Amino acid sequence: EVRLVESGGGLVQPGGSLTLSCAASGFSFSDYGMGWFRQAPGREREGVATIDRDGATNYRGSVAGRFTIFKDSAKKILYLQMNNVNPEDTATYYCAADPLVVGGYYHKMAGQDIDRFRNLAYWGQGTQVTVSS
Repeated sequence: EVRLVESGGGLVQPGGSLTLSCAASGFSFSDYGMGWFRQAPGREREGVATIDRDGATNYRGSVAGRFTIFKDSAKKILYLQMNNVNPEDTATYYCAADPLVVGGYYHKMAGQDIDRFRNLAYWGQGTQVTVSS
């Protein structure tokens, strides 16, 4: 059974930093593409950052240069380092994973519109991030 469990959310002041973690189990971590997505009240879910199985990354424009996605394949943990956050980053953040294999080929997320991947196969329960003074 695939399990994704997020942690690390909370209240942070504007300009502050936060690191989210996603502990994964039940699948071959190194063979899946993964990502962080977020959803604020009244808004659609949107892509934040993705990482392909080869480590290639992709970011939403509004977070590029502030957020960093990375993974520890030995520990099977996906991270999102969030720096210089602002109130527009307030949302529930979700970790997602998908084998992204169609017709025997892996389909990379890097270089593509990140919102194309809002329907990955497996999702965590989410962790709330609130940016407020």
